[in-house]
Amino acid sequence: MAKPVLKWAGGKRQLLDELYARFPESFDRYHEPFLGGGAVFFDLEPAEATVNDTNPRLVNFYEQVRDRPEALIDRLREFRDPEADPDPDLPFAEETRRGAEVEQYYYQQRARFNERAYGDGWPESDDDRLEEAALLLYLNRTCYNGLYRENADGGFNVPIGRYADPDWVQADRVRAAAAALDGAELRNGDFSYVLEAADPGDLVYFDPPYEPMSPTADFAEYSAAGFDRADQERLLEVAVELDERDVWVVLSNSGVTYDRYAEADFFVEREGATRAINSDANSRGEVDEIVATNVPESERRGPDQRALDDY
Repeated sequence: MAKPVLKWAGGKRQLLDELYARFPESFDRYHEPFLGGGAVFFDLEPAEATVNDTNPRLVNFYEQVRDRPEALIDRLREFRDPEADPDPDLPFAEETRRGAEVEQYYYQQRARFNERAYGDGWPESDDDRLEEAALLLYLNRTCYNGLYRENADGGFNVPIGRYADPDWVQADRVRAAAAALDGAELRNGDFSYVLEAADPGDLVYFDPPYEPMSPTADFAEYSAAGFDRADQERLLEVAVELDERDVWVVLSNSGVTYDRYAEADFFVEREGATRAINSDANSRGEVDEIVATNVPESERRGPDQRALDDY
């Protein structure tokens, strides 16, 4: 069984039992339009799937994991401790493109990673794409609290973390993820692609950036693109259309969306999940979440059929 390679905001490992209890007893292809860290996809390991994310760096990472896992592992093993001195043979050994002083290896690699946002844009060669994927995993496993956050310009701006012995290679997880992704179609676009990709009998699991519970609770906008109320309303429209086409739908979102999905005739229940990313570990309490589905109770696999973590 594969596990997520990256730490990611809104990860669903705490909700797997609740989600699987609402999955249909059987389905054809699986579709996940908001892949993120992929907790559900990697745990499920579907034989046929489409997975999507709007973040091109993330999609490139999964492409490299799928297509070049051993090359990615080999490159990751060459990285140094994040608190080491910068590598004089690599760019940004003294200062970033914006003139900030670079004193640690971590910040040199962050500056290299941010060439997409501040420099020449998308990597063009296969080696460049592999390097960006390696940088993403390295930064993800050595940054503060495993947080992925972009500023308005698309630059990754999370500071260095403090770890006794960080594992940024994640060799076993990379290999398992490569096997899980082997039968999947990777996409980088809008979630509405499922209207063309999903057929009757397929299952679509939506895990969008959550609608804020309050005006200040906008942490779900962890990428520069964001996801606003209009997107949330469009998502509901897509879910309704899929339901009308006899496609199975399961969706998780914040508690404020309860009435919206209930009024659209979905079965909606409240759940609690511990947020995986918080600046204060003691503050990682349960938050109000809903799981909405069009799967009737009589056709669900039920909690005793999850079994994916039990073998």
